[in-house]
Amino acid sequence: MIEADFPLLSLTIIIPILGAVLAGSIRNTDLAKQVAFFIALLSLLLTFFVLILFDPDKSGFQLVERHGWISVLNIEYLVGVDGISVLFLPATALLTLMTMLASWNTVSHSSRFHFSLLLALEGVSIGIFCALDTVLFFLFWELSLPPFFFLIGLWGIGSQRRSAAMKYTLFMLSGGVTLLLAIIVLATNHATQTGGQIPNDLTFSLPVLLGTPLPHDLQNLVFLLLLFGFAVKSPLVPFHTWLPTVAMEGPTHIVAILVGLKLGVYGILRFAMPLAPVAAVEFSWVLSVIGAFTLIYGALIALQQTNLRRLLAYASISHVGLVMVGIASLNMQGFQGAVFQLLNFTLIASSLILIAGFIHHRLGSTEIVHLGGLAKVMPKLTFFYFLFLLASIGVPGTSGFPAELLMIIGALNAHSVLGVAALSGAILSAAYMLSYTRRAFLGPIIHNEVKQVIDLQPREMILLLIPALLILSFGLYPDYILDINQVASEAWLSRLTMQSP
Repeated sequence: MIEADFPLLSLTIIIPILGAVLAGSIRNTDLAKQVAFFIALLSLLLTFFVLILFDPDKSGFQLVERHGWISVLNIEYLVGVDGISVLFLPATALLTLMTMLASWNTVSHSSRFHFSLLLALEGVSIGIFCALDTVLFFLFWELSLPPFFFLIGLWGIGSQRRSAAMKYTLFMLSGGVTLLLAIIVLATNHATQTGGQIPNDLTFSLPVLLGTPLPHDLQNLVFLLLLFGFAVKSPLVPFHTWLPTVAMEGPTHIVAILVGLKLGVYGILRFAMPLAPVAAVEFSWVLSVIGAFTLIYGALIALQQTNLRRLLAYASISHVGLVMVGIASLNMQGFQGAVFQLLNFTLIASSLILIAGFIHHRLGSTEIVHLGGLAKVMPKLTFFYFLFLLASIGVPGTSGFPAELLMIIGALNAHSVLGVAALSGAILSAAYMLSYTRRAFLGPIIHNEVKQVIDLQPREMILLLIPALLILSFGLYPDYILDINQVASEAWLSRLTMQSP
């Protein structure tokens, strides 16, 4: 591990949280919003500095900060990044800025509280990506629940928004129980393996736990506990039902965060598989089956949808299945494609959800029966929608293409059935996206409300332009992403292959 000379990672976590307190304490609503935006912009700049200081040619964790926290249990404040996690920091900060711009004029009540919650959510989300102590990770993981609960329940667009907020929270709490149990088992095992005593010789440090032998039976237990906890958040079938509910009842910009930041999948990559490598290899077929089923199931359900928000929710679930297929391939192509696709969620899936929100804000609905001919009256929105649509289905020239290509190749190299599932998912993805697009954006205008709709405003165009440029840039030059996580991906794979039976 490479220690940091300056607490840059801590600043990226603390500044949004302190900014949330500051914005919430300002009485003037307009000034509070401006302060929140400035804090979010400052946070984005800090994450860029993290990216600049990060050396992709070095293995292990970098910019590491270590401080004592709960000494009696050997729990530390320990943060750091590697090639797998470092890109998610600017992605989180960018997504927060996008959601702020998207909700700038749509939040009509308690806007100070709303923007404060967005900043707090940004801080704890970055903390999740940086945490190298399992208890610290769990703290940030659980701290993400209150912001989501209030953001969905108070500013949702459906009549059942409070029920949706409760459903989401209960799902996450159920997954959190198994995560905490796995963390305790890992810490206790370390004390046992080192011949120490409890609680004096407990450890929750991820680097230390990675070097601690874990008996086979405990590996199975830890892997399954972590997999369940993270599968709920991802979400994977059958733990996916909260996402379509929140997509229909919650505010679209918050749904954009949920589909853009796949914290559950990140947890599988960072904790579940490296901490129990033997079990991860033995149960890779389980990951393959779950991933393939989620991929095909989500796509088939999306084919039946007539509402854009629910369609995009199931599309997100389907794409999570493809990512799991890539991870379960246990090869370089599949893994790098999976990490690439996780970044694409932030750029592509979240942007499509925000576009759905723009449509809903103007027309009060994203149901197909209320649309038709949108391309004639909203050419600017249609342009961005088609660009993100093409990236979503993996058209060459967009960032979706190298990610999907790598995962498909990785799946084919691992098992032909996995490859067929990945290819089938890609075909179904094009089918449900193009089918809805043809009916909603093309054809004649049949509703007077559509004729009077206003196209994108400058603020909305700016927030969509940034991810659009990144999608094209990474599509034309994907090596920038792949080079950053190359060394970390090799280390991740070597840990599984060296310790597997």
